[in-house]
Amino acid sequence: MKSSRLFTLRATCCQITAMLLLVHSVYANADLILTSPPRESPADGLKQYGPLAEELTQLLGVKVTYQHPKGWLYYQRDMRTDRYDIIFDGPHFISWRMHQFDHIPVVKLPGNLAFVVITKKENKDVEKLDDLINTPICTIAPPNLSTLTVLARFDNPVRQPRLVTVKGGVPGVYKAFRAGKCKAAVLRDAFYNKKVPEEDRADIKVVFQSQPVSNQGISVSKRVTPEQRAIIAKALTEPDNKALEPTLKRFGGKAEKMMPATADDYDLHYRLLTGVIFGWEITNPDFVDTDARPQK
Repeated sequence: MKSSRLFTLRATCCQITAMLLLVHSVYANADLILTSPPRESPADGLKQYGPLAEELTQLLGVKVTYQHPKGWLYYQRDMRTDRYDIIFDGPHFISWRMHQFDHIPVVKLPGNLAFVVITKKENKDVEKLDDLINTPICTIAPPNLSTLTVLARFDNPVRQPRLVTVKGGVPGVYKAFRAGKCKAAVLRDAFYNKKVPEEDRADIKVVFQSQPVSNQGISVSKRVTPEQRAIIAKALTEPDNKALEPTLKRFGGKAEKMMPATADDYDLHYRLLTGVIFGWEITNPDFVDTDARPQK
């Protein structure tokens, strides 16, 4: 009798083990989703990131599918449900996923991101950010990093600038500013220094310069194995990667490759989202805000 029960127990254990191995096999070979914010049309998104998905499919041995978000609301919704596996986007999103879902940054673009707030020199009543309370400023709609960086400087949400959100990226913001649609504008510092004509800058003053933060990068979900992360890091930090060329050309300036990224590069940038935009609270029970720890 005991022998029969022992045999049954062993058989059950073997069945459970086989089921777990099957689940692991299916999970390991499941598709991975590559995505990026919807900053272009679906066709242009596929043209830009499709080659990268194809290369990663070959390198990782699993199907990597590029999925273009239908819009910003869809992108934010799906990010908050941890739908995506390989994501190229800004430091605040990377940081938020790190703390919410234990995502891991793998590579980043060289250089930093920083922003300026400009106004016309003739505006004598605007010499600093506080002078822009309740004042219209041209910018990209939140949760764009440039806008959140400026809003973070205002503690009271009812004493902030009035956002005039503009389409067309930073060039669109500057065009709206020149057209008189706002009293000030938020620009990428690199755009201001390199793209704004010298004769225009002669009539402009900078009233705020942000601290630089790490550039855009690629982070991955926990569904990407450590071995796969290593493969991605190696492939995307090698020069002349043809699959990465469209992204480097658009966002990387003269960069020939990406650089390795670490958690320290993005650790605190989640704060630009949490407490500012509804739905971006950190609900990970294991998360501890470093600033909330007792000081020694």
